[in-house]
Amino acid sequence: MSDKSYRWEMVEAGAPMEKVDFDPFPPGEGEVVVKIAGCGVCHTDLGYYYDGVRTNHELPLALGHEISGHVVAVGDGAESWMDKAVIIPAVVPCGECDLCKRGKETICRNQVMPGYDIQGGFGSHIKVPAHGLCEVDEVRLEKAGLSLADLSVIADAVTTPYQAVEQSGLGEGDLAIVIGVGGVGGYCVQMAAAFGATVVAIDVDQGKLDSIKDHGPAITLNARDYEGRELKKAIGAFAKENNLRQTEWFIFECSGTSAGQASAYSLLVHGATLGVVGFTMDKVEIRLSNLMAFHAKALGNWGCPPRHYAAVLELVLDGKVEVQNFVEHHPLDDINEIFATVHAHKNKARPVLIPA
Repeated sequence: MSDKSYRWEMVEAGAPMEKVDFDPFPPGEGEVVVKIAGCGVCHTDLGYYYDGVRTNHELPLALGHEISGHVVAVGDGAESWMDKAVIIPAVVPCGECDLCKRGKETICRNQVMPGYDIQGGFGSHIKVPAHGLCEVDEVRLEKAGLSLADLSVIADAVTTPYQAVEQSGLGEGDLAIVIGVGGVGGYCVQMAAAFGATVVAIDVDQGKLDSIKDHGPAITLNARDYEGRELKKAIGAFAKENNLRQTEWFIFECSGTSAGQASAYSLLVHGATLGVVGFTMDKVEIRLSNLMAFHAKALGNWGCPPRHYAAVLELVLDGKVEVQNFVEHHPLDDINEIFATVHAHKNKARPVLIPA
């Protein structure tokens, strides 16, 4: 089957995914077919598979939206992409609507997400719109000691926190607090540091804190060691010791848990910015008036516009954001076992599934 195009499809929530042949050729106008080098397993994929979170595309559906590979076929208007190494955006805006033209691509109503609106990247090939693709210089890639499969996670795990940090206005000398430092959160720590902030990394998993401690944070705190307001007091003391402001903290909630979200909200200070990056179906009870009282603001974060991908790729290729230590490669044919491992929180890094 290795010489055929195939994908692993979810037939129903929780049921074993099934390997099926399909024909992605030929691509239509403005489309390309990409031979997939790797596709990352995201928390969102688990939501579709285990929690029954609805997808726009009816089942059966191949999941997966963190995709890199080589363009092997092009449709009319996309000829310039032939044979290029690319990263496919996790969210592809239409580029033509009023929202896109005004720089608001993340809320484009015609956007397309692989593994949600169209067939995703857990397969050998994928057919996608050509606009928005991010070209990868393979000479620089080799010099950086990375594989194209390693870069698949840029499509969400790395670009999403970039967007969160960029839109927040974080800069040199600011204090950034990242809650939940596995996956997206770990890259958020690195992004905040790359933007010049002093970073406090917080998690309940000491192993995740140990993994990220040499990649950007000035201090790591295990939330289990603090009760009530003690966590906020500890951060305040750290800020004072390091001549950082007691106001205008930048708080990025990346855990995607109700506890993490409640904790993030409890850290509001005057002029704070709260970036909500993680997702959970659970509800959180908060006093919304705190935003008014602290003159603070909360920002949602849906993906990242493709126009930012090149800047993110530069950070990775320049070594300012470490990727390789935070991914692990697995055969795509092990997809059912890998999903179970990630769901049980037994993985040590973000799995990238490699087609045979």
